Amino acid sequence: MINRTVLVGRLTRDPDLRYTNSGAAVATFTVAVNRQFTNSQGEREADFINCVIWRKAAENFANFTHKGSLIGVDGRIQTRSYENQQNQRVYVTEVVVENFSLLESRSQSEQRQRQENNSGFQSNAPQSSENTNPFDAGQGNTNSSNNQSNSNGPASSASTNPNDPFANNGEQIDISDDDLPF
Repeated sequence: MINRTVLVGRLTRDPDLRYTNSGAAVATFTVAVNRQFTNSQGEREADFINCVIWRKAAENFANFTHKGSLIGVDGRIQTRSYENQQNQRVYVTEVVVENFSLLESRSQSEQRQRQENNSGFQSNAPQSSENTNPFDAGQGNTNSSNNQSNSNGPASSASTNPNDPFANNGEQIDISDDDLPF
């Protein structure tokens, strides 16, 4: 049997780090993952997937991520159930994370966090009606990037988004050791 899940998305809130009675760390969080297609209005929808991570990995995850962080997780889907206070059976499906990766540099993360602190999270959402998904902030609006690439002249086709890794139009990209995943 195979039960493997790989997700790439943004955190919808800061991870909730708690400890069990035996002292084991456990963090819960929700990842917003964009769908590959658009709806009838041309907007990209997202799925909000509940995740849980345990022990030292949970502590590290809680220390290095926050609301809006772009992350990748690898794990397995788990279902469980419990009885709530009204004696009703509640079923929960979640991803038990075994590995995670931070998918944006520290400087990008700090820049986005400063913008959120200065003017609120909603201000990072695109202002046009072309793309209303707040989790595309920092990823660029696909509609506007297509418009930029169709404009006249090579200088005007350069992206003005500081988070765009392809902004150099094929020129060599300067990468520091802090940006490498290994």
